[in-house]
Amino acid sequence: MIWYLRKDYKLDYEASRVIEEAKKEKVDIQVVSPEDFDIIVTREDRTSIRFQQEKIALPKLILSRTGSGTSYYTYSLLRHFERLHVPVVNNASSIESAKDKMYSTQILQGQNIPVPKTMLVRFPVNSDIVDKQIGFPCVIKVLSGSYGKGVHLVKDVFALEELMDFVASLNSPLNILIQEYIGYVPGTDVRVLVVGGKILGAMKRSSTDGDFRANIARGGSGEPYEIDEEVTYLATSTAKALDLDIAGIDLLIDENGYKVCEANSAPGFEGFEKHCNINVAKEIVMYSKYRTSSF
Repeated sequence: MIWYLRKDYKLDYEASRVIEEAKKEKVDIQVVSPEDFDIIVTREDRTSIRFQQEKIALPKLILSRTGSGTSYYTYSLLRHFERLHVPVVNNASSIESAKDKMYSTQILQGQNIPVPKTMLVRFPVNSDIVDKQIGFPCVIKVLSGSYGKGVHLVKDVFALEELMDFVASLNSPLNILIQEYIGYVPGTDVRVLVVGGKILGAMKRSSTDGDFRANIARGGSGEPYEIDEEVTYLATSTAKALDLDIAGIDLLIDENGYKVCEANSAPGFEGFEKHCNINVAKEIVMYSKYRTSSF
């Protein structure tokens, strides 16, 4: 039995496709939600967890698809399964690293993987430092987000100060990054899917409304993208550095190659299956099936 862990029981495209391919491969899979679990710290490890208040046999693997919305409780739940030696894909630490955009950028920079120049905002914001160190236009990001949400393009110092004044006025100011804008090919990026250290494919995503964000979830278009040695190195090295078994690596096209924008621990793949004719769901099922052999 494999448990497909997501925030709720509403089946999105990805969950539906994984279940469909699991049935074809005769893999028993069940969708579960963190809200149905209770964790008990006890010496009797194998019975220290309850599902819907009942004892239940542990699965052979947890396929976690909670991504950037992973809560503290879900992290604790995943770590508890790891402590019980249940394989977790992706594990709690890797999800947490990918979710924190500042931390993931620090990890990648430490591995000499090219990333946009990044600065963590400190209030009050010193716009002179931003101008000198990052420059304009620049990209403003919240520390955790997905599908292009919480990402803004700021064209000049006046727009930056206006936005930062608004953020500072909130009762609980957000943690914000300021990042170098890679505008060599505006409104375009490359999403690479990696499963088990293997690249499944790459897709060029392009904005269709003039926005600098190219996410398919926002209505962007997609097309297959040729995978060369640099794309292979950056995608696989990023997944390895963040310890991600399953990853969506976003690359920005620069004048002299690519820079890693971010990594996603629960990447959507509807666009890949539609535009690139890649059976991503089957690859995820087969990798999960392979990992269950260690349980």
